[in-house]
Amino acid sequence: MLKSQKVMCLLHRVKSPTSIVSQYRQLNTQSLRKVSSTASAHEATLTPPATPSPSARSGHQRPLSLLPFPSLLRSYAITALSTYPLLLSPSLRILSYVAKSSSAFLNPDRNPIFHHLLKKTFYAQFCAGETVEEVDKTVKGLKDMGYKGVILGHGKEIVLEKDNNIESYSAPSTDSEVQGAETVVQLWKEGNLQTVEMAEDGDFVALKFSGAGCDAMRQLAANLPPSKAIEEATTEICELAKARGVRLLFDAEQDVVQRGIDIWTIKFQSRYNKTTAGQATVYGTYQAYRHSTPVTLSRHLAIAQQQGFTLGVKLVRGAYMASDPRHLFWSTKEDTDKAYDGIAAALIRREWNSVLKPSEAKIPEVAFVLASHNQETVRKATALRKEQDDKGEPKIDMAYGQLMGMADEVSCELVMAAKAERGLARSEKRECMGPKAYKYAVWGSVGECLKYLVRRAEENRDAVTRAKGTRAALGAELGRRIWG
Repeated sequence: MLKSQKVMCLLHRVKSPTSIVSQYRQLNTQSLRKVSSTASAHEATLTPPATPSPSARSGHQRPLSLLPFPSLLRSYAITALSTYPLLLSPSLRILSYVAKSSSAFLNPDRNPIFHHLLKKTFYAQFCAGETVEEVDKTVKGLKDMGYKGVILGHGKEIVLEKDNNIESYSAPSTDSEVQGAETVVQLWKEGNLQTVEMAEDGDFVALKFSGAGCDAMRQLAANLPPSKAIEEATTEICELAKARGVRLLFDAEQDVVQRGIDIWTIKFQSRYNKTTAGQATVYGTYQAYRHSTPVTLSRHLAIAQQQGFTLGVKLVRGAYMASDPRHLFWSTKEDTDKAYDGIAAALIRREWNSVLKPSEAKIPEVAFVLASHNQETVRKATALRKEQDDKGEPKIDMAYGQLMGMADEVSCELVMAAKAERGLARSEKRECMGPKAYKYAVWGSVGECLKYLVRRAEENRDAVTRAKGTRAALGAELGRRIWG
């Protein structure tokens, strides 16, 4: 049997993708290049050639070795809490009750006891800080660890409960109501402008329209154009971001306002994403757990093609299962995974497939943020990008994002892979960044970030299997640090 055929047989026996670090330590494997040149057409989902993973790692190869000890200890404690329903459920109920309460006593921005308790636990795990100085310290720590950058967001948002009716948000009619709505928009604008000022060239800022208040929610739910106040505020934010080299991620939100968000996002993408082909200032967010997402994304790609702008895409699985109607989602996690991986593969290759079906001859220019805590998905994507490197194929502008305080085993593996690739590139006197890893962190007062913290806690509750894997990885690393 020919050598390349033997390698192909070996690859077909591999059932899971290798670690990202291992991928980038084997860039010079000639056999894989030969296999790639004769491989059959790509399948619809992320299924690039994989290489066998080493049976053991040396000490410097442990991804979680990058975590400072206090972060490791806190991560293990909170992740352990989320894997025990008897502990998580009452904790979540308490946190949710505090977030919804109008009581001054339960407001952590007024009650120093609650403030201290939350800030040293959940807040410290998932949030960047309450002040510019605290945020700067958090961001510096992440970049010193090796992250390419950060995704910063202001914590203020509105989350509707299932029994809430958006129609209760009536248009402001009196002068005082109009002034009140404009004041909320002004505060939202100032918070986002400050966030853009804190970000550096190459970083991202997440923008959430619900933070602009109830009147913004009313406009979005009715699919109305943004009011003059919101239009001017968003334009000012976009202009500052463009001037500073910061990219904006317009967040997805609940179903009742999502179509309106899509309309506003395309409006601003068509204005700010035309400067350089393949580069984007404004990104929209697409939730793979929704049945409608592949069709929506195909339609937006067609609009981008027709209007001549780069579509910025941030792909997530979704975070509103607790508040949105269940019939909107795929019936199983496997279906969601298939949709996510199929969309990711199509965008990375810029080739239509059975998940993201064609609306044009070729997928137009796209900039992509793969926002996922799923290690298998991330490893498949990095393997596919490596394959493109090996073949000398052009690649889209792409970044990887995980939430601060979650999936550190995934994030740290990306960071280590990037370090390994940069070292190899230096030795070969070529330029290559490797995978660009970012951490998403919100900032703001503890009270402003409470609804965000509740959603993070709910996400941990709904992902117990993943949390158990994370807990095991963190526990193993903790054991090595303590007992050697």
